[in-house]
Amino acid sequence: MSACFPVKLPEPPYYAVIFPSVRTNEDETGYSAMAEAMVERAARQPGFLGIESVRDPQGHGITVSYWTDEESIRAWKNDTAHSEARKHGRETWYADFALRVAKVERAYGL
Repeated sequence: MSACFPVKLPEPPYYAVIFPSVRTNEDETGYSAMAEAMVERAARQPGFLGIESVRDPQGHGITVSYWTDEESIRAWKNDTAHSEARKHGRETWYADFALRVAKVERAYGL
């Protein structure tokens, strides 16, 4: 199982974009390179707070990106390179996925 470990986040409120997905068996190397490029690009976007991701050997995964506000999420959605990556994902890399946006009002941990 691949994983990206928990990130340090500010005190809430902030937003979480939750992306559960099921991968196809297509184009593994292209997927990994694109995923890495998108994380690097997102990290340069205003309002980006961090990302956590995990995927099992069968291709089921979940990625959660964290943002300061909904405006930052919309700006990331409209980013040209991100739009192209999403298009390729729908056509090639994902058998199924969902996207959920939630406002985090409380957070607990060690």
